[in-house]
Amino acid sequence: MFIIGGVQKTTLIDFPGKVAAIVFTQGCNFRCGYCHNPSLINPSPLRIEGVGVRDFFSFLQTRTGKLDGVVITGGEPTLQSGLYDFIKEIKQMGFDVKLDTNGTNPDVIEKLLNDNLLDYIAMDIKAPIEKYENIVCTNIKQENILRSIYLIINCKINYEFRTTVIKSQLSFDDFDKIGQMINGAKRYYMQKFVPSEILDHNLVNEQTYTDNEFKTICENLKKYIEFVNFR
Repeated sequence: MFIIGGVQKTTLIDFPGKVAAIVFTQGCNFRCGYCHNPSLINPSPLRIEGVGVRDFFSFLQTRTGKLDGVVITGGEPTLQSGLYDFIKEIKQMGFDVKLDTNGTNPDVIEKLLNDNLLDYIAMDIKAPIEKYENIVCTNIKQENILRSIYLIINCKINYEFRTTVIKSQLSFDDFDKIGQMINGAKRYYMQKFVPSEILDHNLVNEQTYTDNEFKTICENLKKYIEFVNFR
C-alpha cells in the first residue's frame, strides 16, 4: 500500500540541483510540535483529494524531459509498505529520486541504498539522541536512529542531515552533541522554525536563533561536519 497525501507539481529548491515534483506520503510515527504538515500525520487522509498512485504516474509521464526527479517526503515515507515498488517505478521512468526520512526504519533505508534506488537522501535529526523523545513526543528505538545515521554517512550518494530549530528546545551544547552524533557527515543544515501551520499551537510564539547565533553554532560544528549552514 502507498498512500499519497498530496503532490506538488514543481519545486526548484527541494532537490538540490534538480527540477522536481514532490510526493507527500500520508502518516507519520512522530508528533513533533513544530511539524508544518500536520494534516499528513494521521495514517489515513482527513480528506480525500483524489491523488492515487496511478494518477501520479500518469502525471509524471507528461513531465518526461521537463522534470529531473521526484522528492518523496511526508509524513514519513518509510512507513509505506509500497515505497520500494513506488520508487522503483519512478526510476524505471528515468527520474532521479530524493527521499526525506526521520530515520526510524533503517532496514528500509538500507535496502533502497543497496539496490541503487536513491539519488539523494535527507534525514531529520531532531535532537541529541537522549532528548529525542522530548521533541518527537513518542517512544523511539535509539538504535534505529543511530543506525540510519551510520548508513547515510557511509552511503555512496549525496545526502544531508537537518534540524528544525526552536531556541527553547535546543541549546548550544545540544548542537555540539548533535555534531558528535553525526561526526564525519558531509552536510548539515539547521532550519529556522517558522510558526505557520504547525501541529502544536502552543509553540506559535516560540523563537529560533538569530543569524549571528546560528553562525556561531556553525563554526563550532565544523570540527565534526564537512559543510554546515542554516536556512
